[in-house]
Amino acid sequence: MKKTVLTLVFLIVLVVVLVAPVHASVSVESTVGDNIHIIYNLSNLGSTIYNETRANTQFNNSIIPQIIKKNLEKQNLTQVNYSFEPNTYNNATRTIRVSFYLSGSDIISFSVNRTTMRKTYQVKTEWRKFQVNLTNSFSINFTQYFAEPVEKWQKLNQTTYYIETYGAGFFDVLSFKLTLPATALNVQAQGDTITYEFPPYF
Repeated sequence: MKKTVLTLVFLIVLVVVLVAPVHASVSVESTVGDNIHIIYNLSNLGSTIYNETRANTQFNNSIIPQIIKKNLEKQNLTQVNYSFEPNTYNNATRTIRVSFYLSGSDIISFSVNRTTMRKTYQVKTEWRKFQVNLTNSFSINFTQYFAEPVEKWQKLNQTTYYIETYGAGFFDVLSFKLTLPATALNVQAQGDTITYEFPPYF
């Protein structure tokens, strides 16, 4: 009798483990300076997707900035440059980290007020809208998840914009944080373009 009960308990635990949600998530951090440093963390992926993505040679270090550049070129935004860092993989948490930089006048541009000597910057964020294939059968459509115009995002403070999406298909939560320089003044967002000023310089 005791053996039967233990067997039943084991089977129940096994079923709970097998049907338990994965709780996968995506967090994006972008930091604005002379360029934009962008980090994508795809965390707690299912073991199958994680292993297939890691083995997918087409999902290389430059795939996401390449896709972004091609998408912007279709919008006649050709002044875009990028550089990238190696992708990193954490087998314990099944997390993939993708890190790269975007620059160019169609990403960040500025003008100088000759009277006040202030620089006014424009940061365009349309680049965040793209789709990438992790495997032959699984892709992420960031256009869908982060479609809300930046002007409607939450402002965590004067220089940080933030958005979260919950229960979006495979992922439980997707978040995006965009941080401007700490000394930025008169920060405003209109649509997907952020403007800010720097104090006078000499």
